[in-house]
Amino acid sequence: MIESKKDKRQKIRYKIRKRISGTNGNPRLAVFRSNKEIYAQLIDDSQSKTLAAASSREKSISKNKSNKVEKAQMVGKLIAERAKTTGIENVVFDRGGFLYHGRIKALAESARKCGLKF
Repeated sequence: MIESKKDKRQKIRYKIRKRISGTNGNPRLAVFRSNKEIYAQLIDDSQSKTLAAASSREKSISKNKSNKVEKAQMVGKLIAERAKTTGIENVVFDRGGFLYHGRIKALAESARKCGLKF
């Protein structure tokens, strides 16, 4: 039986999620990457709530004519700013089964640069 790319990523996602979970003081920074866009959420798994979210579809980011890596950096900066306003400094990074490379890495490094610790 041949596994598709989606199935492989889903298996990796489940392995990651077995090990990490977010709390109110230390939420999970979940990242999803589609072909065009990138999304980030701060999630409190104990209450099943999203504390903050940012994406490349927001008007402030989408109106910029930049490449996808630069948009991912903007999303990282935006999610870090929103985390600061809600009083969050420490997070657990959930790459969502994607490789820590390219846009995922750009988002994470940008969030770190703006003050998030993980």
